[in-house]
Amino acid sequence: MANPPNNRGSKPQQRPTGPRPAGNTRPVNSTPKPKKADDDGEGEIELEGVVSAVLAGTMFRVKVANGHEFLAHISGKMRKRFIRLVVGDRVRIEVSPYDMTKARITFRLN
Repeated sequence: MANPPNNRGSKPQQRPTGPRPAGNTRPVNSTPKPKKADDDGEGEIELEGVVSAVLAGTMFRVKVANGHEFLAHISGKMRKRFIRLVVGDRVRIEVSPYDMTKARITFRLN
């Protein structure tokens, strides 16, 4: 059986030359628009409610004034700062317009 050729002395592969594929080009006028200070871009709905149940995995049931209940989780900042929530705490939540049953707890009010 013959030994395979040794590639140590060969030249490195060169990059292909010519025009780039069409998918990698960007139009000239496609500079990103700066975000406004009052526009998050997400369109969340902010509500205030009361924690009605503490569930496993840092999940909570939050009841708002009009009687609706949301399944809510703690936002990253609250998790990072170890903010504890118990039944009866007033909280501020953000509800996504895409799924009106789930929310994110962003602030503890009391």
